[in-house]
Amino acid sequence: MARIFHVNVNSNMRFFSTSRQLPVCSHLERLKIHTKAEEHIFRNFIPMTHYEEYKDITQKAADIQFASAVLGWDQEVYMPSKGFAYRGRQMATLATQAHEIVTSDSYANMLRELANVNDLTQEQKDNVRLGLEDLEKSRKLPSSFIDTITKQTSASYDAWLRARQENKYSIYEPELAKMIALKKQQAELYGYEAHPYDCLLDDYEKGATVAMLEPVFTMVKEQLPPLLAKIKAAQQVDNDFFHRHFPKQQQWDFSIEVLKKMGYDFEAGRQDYSEHPFTTSFAPDDVRITTRVDENNFASMLWSSIHEGGHALYEQGLPADEYGMPLGSAASLGIHESQSRLWENCIGRSKTFWTFFYPKLQQYFSAQLGSVTLNEFYKGVNKVHSSLIRTEADEVTYHFHVMIRYEIEKGLIEGKISTKELPEAWNTMYQKYLGISSPDDKQGILQDVHWSHGLFGYFPTYSLGSFYAAQFFEQAGKDINGLQAQVQAGEFGSLLHWLREHIHMHGRRYRSEELCKLATGRGLDFTSFMNYINNKYAEVYDLK
Repeated sequence: MARIFHVNVNSNMRFFSTSRQLPVCSHLERLKIHTKAEEHIFRNFIPMTHYEEYKDITQKAADIQFASAVLGWDQEVYMPSKGFAYRGRQMATLATQAHEIVTSDSYANMLRELANVNDLTQEQKDNVRLGLEDLEKSRKLPSSFIDTITKQTSASYDAWLRARQENKYSIYEPELAKMIALKKQQAELYGYEAHPYDCLLDDYEKGATVAMLEPVFTMVKEQLPPLLAKIKAAQQVDNDFFHRHFPKQQQWDFSIEVLKKMGYDFEAGRQDYSEHPFTTSFAPDDVRITTRVDENNFASMLWSSIHEGGHALYEQGLPADEYGMPLGSAASLGIHESQSRLWENCIGRSKTFWTFFYPKLQQYFSAQLGSVTLNEFYKGVNKVHSSLIRTEADEVTYHFHVMIRYEIEKGLIEGKISTKELPEAWNTMYQKYLGISSPDDKQGILQDVHWSHGLFGYFPTYSLGSFYAAQFFEQAGKDINGLQAQVQAGEFGSLLHWLREHIHMHGRRYRSEELCKLATGRGLDFTSFMNYINNKYAEVYDLK
């Protein structure tokens, strides 16, 4: 039975039926509205009932998705190895239920009605607009496909873990082949104009296409190699001190201290260990990060923690009152990555940052770092060399790692590369761009978890994020008086406030380019990144 509430026009308070099943005339009769003016007012409020119902349904679907995310977090952090089969079933059930809710005919009709309502607030209009975008794309994927690919994700991830443990790609290859077949099917279901990879890119970076990325990676190919050549010709930096023994607990404790200083709220989050570092969010007040530790390589953990902390700060800064709604989610993965790379590189690898933190780090590791000067440590943090592991790569060579994965993904989706050929294709490209080849599968084709999760189209956002990060940090430096002095004093509140105001609070309202223009006055400009990286490495390597 419908619940009818009073509409108090004078106080501007709006109350209305929670049911959409009674026709408008029934509401009008029950409220005994007699004048045309009163009828007009009430009719203008009726669509708001639809909006509240839309919000309720959307948030309930989000509840299911976040519940599934908790299972996913547990799968990668605490779940026993025998739990994969049942966990895959559980996550598939929840994913299918959420998908069915937000692709139903009644939900679609509700959104289309709301799209024609004029008196919604701007926030409500934006949620409806973005909700329609999501709806049209989601409805192209049948529930049976969602069920299949979710189960396959669990199977692929299990195979990836076992393959890494045994350092044997052949264990993973059959499941990866199934995943790629599903991603090709997904591209066909979505439909595309120019390239099947375009619609997969769009899942992570709205509007991104192969045609848009090609010029970006062309600039990488043209402008980074000359800098790399100069660095290789210069006197090389030593960071052998990173490979002394650094006890796990002390690394952990220091990372917690850094995360707290950054502003990561541990009452709304936590850090755990996982095979591959990641960030997951169930709500702005429950955002969790993971990291991994190598006691014989200090570089393995700390910058992963800072990186994931940057992601988490973004999630904790999204508008809480838009929980589960489009405006309560991030703009894109490129923008998300800009937040992690800004904290990891622009801050976490800067001399000003370590001017504050290095004395503290030496207290944790006096035997390992007591004789290493701040300048030696800073240069060691920014050592450039061709390496095998993407997550531990320096800021210059990192983008070759991303480009290699981008080229391989395109080839896999196009059908030009098969899963059986992947190790060979991987090593060929590493030799071409970085002059190295992986000695085994674990350091090569098995190093990333992304493909096991079906995240094809994700990798390019890493480079886009780095380029956005340099531009945002450049603008923040102009807008915040004395930013470098604040960082040197271990104060990050002004920077976090700037990011909250210019990036986080907008949620998904703007696409990446629009948000970048709003924050910096121009769209993505590769020049900002090159200026940043040229200046940094001129100092590190005494380049002229």
